[in-house]
Amino acid sequence: MASGLSAIFLENRPALLRFLRARGAAEDAEDLLQDIWMKLETRDIGPVLDPLPYLYRMANNLMLDRYRSAIRRDRREQDWADGVGGVMADPSEQVAIDEQMILKQRLDEARGVLRALGPRVEIIFRRFRIEGVGQRVIAQDLGVSLTTVEKDLQKAYRAMLLLKQKLDTE
Repeated sequence: MASGLSAIFLENRPALLRFLRARGAAEDAEDLLQDIWMKLETRDIGPVLDPLPYLYRMANNLMLDRYRSAIRRDRREQDWADGVGGVMADPSEQVAIDEQMILKQRLDEARGVLRALGPRVEIIFRRFRIEGVGQRVIAQDLGVSLTTVEKDLQKAYRAMLLLKQKLDTE
């Protein structure tokens, strides 16, 4: 039997679903509610003074985060498509074999540098720079502070800069 915030969530699930759909979540509304449920069940959320508004805020924030991530993803894909003349070409067809080998080696070196910084730094860097997930969402998902995410990104950027400088001198 659910207790506390989870019980209030379950009692108000239909209303939260209507709220998300009314705010434009459409078919994602059920997925968003599942994400909220998972967060409530897996995190140690302290006492909440006003639990129902807290749940509505949580639902709204999660919906906005998904929307922003989708916009960033679409923008990246469009920028990439524009960069190749609007044609989704296979990049390997345009790069000579020796250049492909060099690029693969450099990518492997970059992965190794990130791996050496530790799994959390690697995950944070990948989610922020490649997947386009916001820093606050990453912090919340990993259960760390926003400052920790920022510091881990700084470590990754410094390491990538050192690698770039090393590769530029070769």
